[in-house]
Amino acid sequence: MCGAAWSQTPTVAPPANPSANPEVLYPPPPPANEATVQQPPKTGLVADTKAYFTAPLHWDRTDWAWFGAAVAAIALSHRYDAQVRSHFVDGKNPATIDPHDTQDAIPTAAVFLLTWGGAELTGSSGGKSEAWAMFEAAALGGVATYGLKFAAGRQGPNETSNPNEWFKGGAGTFPSFHTTAAFAVGTVLAESGNDQYRWLRYVIGYGLGLGTGYQRLKHNAHWLSDTVGGAALGIASAHFAMNHTYAPAGEKSGISLVPVDRGVMLAYTLQLDR
Repeated sequence: MCGAAWSQTPTVAPPANPSANPEVLYPPPPPANEATVQQPPKTGLVADTKAYFTAPLHWDRTDWAWFGAAVAAIALSHRYDAQVRSHFVDGKNPATIDPHDTQDAIPTAAVFLLTWGGAELTGSSGGKSEAWAMFEAAALGGVATYGLKFAAGRQGPNETSNPNEWFKGGAGTFPSFHTTAAFAVGTVLAESGNDQYRWLRYVIGYGLGLGTGYQRLKHNAHWLSDTVGGAALGIASAHFAMNHTYAPAGEKSGISLVPVDRGVMLAYTLQLDR
């Protein structure tokens, strides 16, 4: 018996009209390599806090020079701690002098609240950024201040007449928190905004810091070197906060010449570390 061999050719459907399938005309792009995908830079208080406390790891020669100048200023002022204390105590019982902690904090709080409130009322984005930089500078500077206070454990002029009583435990007086916050807020005020009222900003901003430092000495709450240390920390914190608030991402610091009509303009840019 023989059988007939047969085969069946499968039916193939005709190709669909390419115009009816957009994926044929516009195929999806291939998946990107995860290693080459650039993630957006981290922003916010948490990222800035990390950058603030790790900043010394990325300092250049200029940053270390400023740090050295601040240390030298603190050391120089330390030589006059006893004389300044004697001037303000002037025969009084140091234990009876009111430190006026709340009173000396009011001007700094007022400047911040006026800046923030004015920005909210007018809807000014620049004012809101300025208020945020003030808050961040004072907050980061304040945390650093109390870390140094516990590390130094320095006794204040209301406790001893010897300015060299260090490492006595607890939260000491070095550096001055009030002065740090005042210079943090005041420096942002002085260096922000346009140049139309720059002189007024300088007077109010740096006057706030100097006035607060003077009051802390007058009220026998701090040594002179405490206030100088607070001023240095406040100014540094303010510039850090302004760089992270105002400068575009990836911008490098340096001096450059920018072409303008009939000449060139010398410009300085600030570096943003993320």
